[in-house]
Amino acid sequence: MRIPTRLLSAFAIAPVLLWAGAGAAQSGMSVVVNGEALSIEEVLALQQAYGQVLPGYYWYDPHSGLWGQEGGPSIGQIAPGLPLGGPMSPDASNGQTGVFINGRELPMQDLFNLQQLVGEVPRERYWLDAQGNIGLEGGPALLNLWAVSQQSGYAGAGGGGGSGGGGSYRNSAVGIGVTTDGEGGVFISDW
Repeated sequence: MRIPTRLLSAFAIAPVLLWAGAGAAQSGMSVVVNGEALSIEEVLALQQAYGQVLPGYYWYDPHSGLWGQEGGPSIGQIAPGLPLGGPMSPDASNGQTGVFINGRELPMQDLFNLQQLVGEVPRERYWLDAQGNIGLEGGPALLNLWAVSQQSGYAGAGGGGGSGGGGSYRNSAVGIGVTTDGEGGVFISDW
């Protein structure tokens, strides 16, 4: 299995903490993704691409590449579309927010971090791709989270908005715009 090494942080909120530590392949302990144990070959391929793989239980979103420990929030992002484990469960993160991304209900930490980027997030079902494009399920992209993050100066890691000038992002295909003030304030509008 060939795995690209391009990495991003989840919602630009945390450093990418890729399964580092004692190698699961060497220890003989299991790495379980979306309820299915990975083969030794899959673990070795992940180690080759991303470093040591820590034994444990994880969820992985093959559409966005986001991943985290089972029952927890997003920790990082790896390549999307990898054939890892079974289907991702809606309760993979034990979310109780009513906000779903790619079928996974977000926990409060993920929702809070998303709100730091875009303001209030309605209880809806959304899709997210690996390039940061996000939209309502079945609809077009509304905005790009990575662009909003860069324009707002959002540094992440539990902080609020960043410093520097504001900016704006507009998706003319759907008529939605996002304006940031450079101080952490975000305004979403239809243009």
